[in-house]
Amino acid sequence: MSRQSTDKRVAVFAANGLEEIEGLTVVDLLFRAGIPVDTVSITPERTVTSSHQVTITCDRSIEDEGFSFDEYDMLVLPGGIPGAPNLKACKPLTAAVKAFDQAGKGVAAICAAPSILAELGVLTNRPATANPGFQHVLVENGAILSQVPVVVDGNVITSKGMATAIPFALEIVRHFLGDAAVEDLKPGIVLEG
Repeated sequence: MSRQSTDKRVAVFAANGLEEIEGLTVVDLLFRAGIPVDTVSITPERTVTSSHQVTITCDRSIEDEGFSFDEYDMLVLPGGIPGAPNLKACKPLTAAVKAFDQAGKGVAAICAAPSILAELGVLTNRPATANPGFQHVLVENGAILSQVPVVVDGNVITSKGMATAIPFALEIVRHFLGDAAVEDLKPGIVLEG
């Protein structure tokens, strides 16, 4: 990180089978914006393998001594199969997601992962989106389904999938640093418009 823009810190959670673009795009753009971000494995090992057999070495594991969700201001859940179901099976993570939402702290999920938020009750009566294959889970759990690429509702950000990873990450940047920071990033990543 060339410059730190905020004391706020983000955790991007990694499970075996994650969609690597959805996780690493967030890490990349937050790094560029100067937002401290950690990749966090939900397994005892820091190394995970993505759904496309890409090996990723995370900064931390939730099982590391001294790890605390309280160190973070936003929890980010990438999608992927079986990554999202693996995240859903991680009880400490799902408990933290619920606690973060109840405290009004940031929660973001993309692709299949918004279905986890829906099943936890986080999206009830809230606008949200997800990968088309998982949108029924949102509806079945009381979310107000949107077809836009990224939905921001207060402290919760949801997005559709790999092709929406950049707009998703930019909304996380906007959450912490505002519109000007997003506009500052666009030329460096050759994002026009």
